[in-house]
Amino acid sequence: MTAPAAFAAARFGLGARPGELTTIGRDPRGWVESQLQRNAPLPAALTGLRSSSEILADALAARAAGAQQVQKLAREQLRAVYLNEAAARTQAAIDTDHPVFERLVQFWSNHFTISVQGKPIVLGIPGAYEREAIRPHVLGRFEDMLRAVVEHPAMLVYLDNVQSIGPDSIGGRRRNKGLNENLAREIMELHTLGVNGGYSQDDVTSFAKVLTGWTITPVRETDPGRFRFLPQIHQPGDKIVLGRRYTDGGKREGDAVLHDLAHHASTARFIATKLARHFIADDPPPAAIDRLARRFQDSGGDLAAVTRALVASPEAWPDSATKIKTPNELVISAFRALGGYPGEPLRLVRSLGVLDQAPFSAPSPAGWPDKAADWIGPESTMKRIEWAHAVAEKLPPADSPLVLASDVLGPTVSAETKFAVEHAASAPDGLAYVLASPEFQRR
Repeated sequence: MTAPAAFAAARFGLGARPGELTTIGRDPRGWVESQLQRNAPLPAALTGLRSSSEILADALAARAAGAQQVQKLAREQLRAVYLNEAAARTQAAIDTDHPVFERLVQFWSNHFTISVQGKPIVLGIPGAYEREAIRPHVLGRFEDMLRAVVEHPAMLVYLDNVQSIGPDSIGGRRRNKGLNENLAREIMELHTLGVNGGYSQDDVTSFAKVLTGWTITPVRETDPGRFRFLPQIHQPGDKIVLGRRYTDGGKREGDAVLHDLAHHASTARFIATKLARHFIADDPPPAAIDRLARRFQDSGGDLAAVTRALVASPEAWPDSATKIKTPNELVISAFRALGGYPGEPLRLVRSLGVLDQAPFSAPSPAGWPDKAADWIGPESTMKRIEWAHAVAEKLPPADSPLVLASDVLGPTVSAETKFAVEHAASAPDGLAYVLASPEFQRR
C-alpha cells in the first residue's frame, strides 16, 4: 500500500473503498489508465430512468394547460424526478467499480452545467441530460460532446435558445421578436474559448444569429421536447464569427462554427487549464497546461488521449494532496470508505444540500467552483465537522476507526490524526476524526 495508490483513489477516482488500495498499489497509474480504455457501463442506479424528452414533454404540456393547479402539480412531479435523479446519481458514484470514469462524467457535466436554480422547467432534466449528452462522450471527441450538449433540449431551454428568433426570419418578422444571446455567449465564454479567448461582442451576436432555429419540438406536435432545427426562425444571410465567413446554410452554419470552436487554440488551452486545475492544483503549473493543450490540439480534441496525458504528467502525482474535496466529493468518498450507503438515497441529497452543494444546483452556468477558497471557510468547515459526527453516530465502521483510516488513506494518515483517533472517547468520535481529518478532506 503506497501514497500514490491513495492519491490515485482520491484524485483520479472518488475515494478508496475498503481493501481497494491494496489492488491499486500494485500499479496506481495503470489502475487509472485501465479505466480510460472504454466507456463504463451505465450504473445500476441509473437504469430505467426517463429520457429528457419524456420529462420535458410533460412539463411543456402542463405549462400549455395553463391552470394554476395543473402547473403546481407538474412542479411537484418535476421536483420528485429531480430528487430521484440526484439520489440515483450520488448512489451510483458511491457504488461504482469505475470511479475514474464517473469522476470524468461529473467533471464534464460541471463544465457544461445545467442548473435547476431559477428555471422551474429545467428541474427534472439535468440527470437525463448528463446521461444523454455527457456520459457517452467523456472518452470520445470534445467536438462530439460539444455538439451533443448544444443540441440537447436541456441546454437549449436552460440558456434560452428556444426563445431566440432571427429578427429577419419569417417568424421574426411575423412576431416582432429577436435574438437571445445567452447560449452563444456561454458556449464561447464557458464551454470553448474562455473569457479571454479572443472573441468580441460582435462574435457573440453573430454566433447567436447562427444558432437561431436550434430549438425543440413544441407540445402540440409529434415527439415534443426533442431537438429540431426550425428554418422559419433562422436568421437568413451570411455571418462572420471570429473573422470567418459562414455562408447562409441553415443548421450547417451552427455545425461549422461548433467545429471551429472545438478545434480552436484558445479552446485547447481553456480545457487544458480546467483539467489541470481539477486534477493537479488550484493554480496549475504552466508546463502541465502547455502539455495538455498541445495534446488536445494534436489529437483533434481526443479526450481519452488528453486524459491519459494528464495521468502521465508528473505534476499530477505530488508528494502530498493539495486539492480540497468539494462537499459532493466528500460525501461520496466517505460512504465509499464505509463500504456503501445503506440508507434511503434521498438522505444523500439532503446531506449535500446541508453542505451547500445540492446536485445539479450550481449557482450559475459557470458550474461549481474548483478552488479551495470557494469551499473552505469557518462556517463550511464547521458544517463538515458536524456532518462527519452525524455520519459517525449513525454508521459505525465494521473495523476500528484507525484500521479504516489505514485502509482507505494508506500511509498518508498523519501522526496527529492517528493520535486523535486512538485517544477518541468513543468509536463514533474516532470515525468522525477520520472523516474530518485534513488527509480525508483533501485529494
